[in-house]
Amino acid sequence: MEEKNKEFHLRKVTFGDLKTVIEMLADDVLGKNREEVSDPLNEQYISAFRSIEQNPNQDLLVLVNRDDEILGTLQVTYLQYLNHKGSKRALIESVRIHSSMRGKGLGEKMFHLVIQRAKENGADVVQLMSDKTRTEALRFYKKLGFTASHEGFKMKI
Repeated sequence: MEEKNKEFHLRKVTFGDLKTVIEMLADDVLGKNREEVSDPLNEQYISAFRSIEQNPNQDLLVLVNRDDEILGTLQVTYLQYLNHKGSKRALIESVRIHSSMRGKGLGEKMFHLVIQRAKENGADVVQLMSDKTRTEALRFYKKLGFTASHEGFKMKI
């Protein structure tokens, strides 16, 4: 289901992409304190990647151009619900555009493609969470049409 358009498309992350994806996750005001870029990669990242790769309800994706240059990344988890008449949701996490490519409209293109992909996978709701301190990201998501409809909670265990 790797639908391509003229300029950009989403594809699944390969093992060879993993370091670049982790670097993008770390190249962020919050990510720099919680991610670890190393060579070789931390074994936890490799284990997580293998688990995600084998799970049919997970899409770890990159936005690439015609030359297969990685421009952005995100992860989608498909959640089957019993409520809402057995609806399926797509939960989007770990959204990043490469720092050298920000401000060029690529985030909007990436979201357009991932929402289309979610529809094709049977999702009727796309949802995401964002740290409250990410004011620019919050504005971006609202601009795309997302609404702040719920109050979220977390507990580290």
